[in-house]
Amino acid sequence: MLVEGSIRWQITEDCPRDLLLALALRDLAGLSEECEEQVPPVFPPPEAISVPDLDRRALAAQWRGWWAGIVRRETRPFISQVRPPHFEVFDRALELQDLVYSCYGTVTEWVEARHAEYLAAVKAREHPLADAYELVQRRQFELRRQTGSFRLDLEVLPVARPGAWVVAPDTVIIAESLREDPHAFREWLKPVVIALV
Repeated sequence: MLVEGSIRWQITEDCPRDLLLALALRDLAGLSEECEEQVPPVFPPPEAISVPDLDRRALAAQWRGWWAGIVRRETRPFISQVRPPHFEVFDRALELQDLVYSCYGTVTEWVEARHAEYLAAVKAREHPLADAYELVQRRQFELRRQTGSFRLDLEVLPVARPGAWVVAPDTVIIAESLREDPHAFREWLKPVVIALV
């Protein structure tokens, strides 16, 4: 996780494995029209698998419950609780547990490949969150005062469309394609910083 800020403000950037896993499972199960439908499908898509015959309504409800617990940084477990062999985290979400059983190997390979791509992109940047820091500093100078308190968590994920989607208070999903375009990212972030500072 990248962190920039001061005592008063903080901007973080990450590519959480649990969010990658959740969106990949959502797409594999064909739930993208019912669960976090504003967030586009992941790209590239995970390898197609034969999904077991599951109660779609129950699966969607279970997915949404899991997503609500992992989407915000402060409620997301530091270490993923989605672990074999029994996936105990889903003991009360049996359809979701069955889905994970059916594709865990394939989907975790996909997650690790996307996470490695994110880390390589971060490493290629000279100063990973310098653009955010500079925008906040410039805004404080324009206003001739320090910023009030705020936090902004940017979750960079490989989705099929460029853009950004607010998914929880303080939490925005950023398309990998937007984050990799320095000019477009700065243009997107500038009005956000103006609103927060």
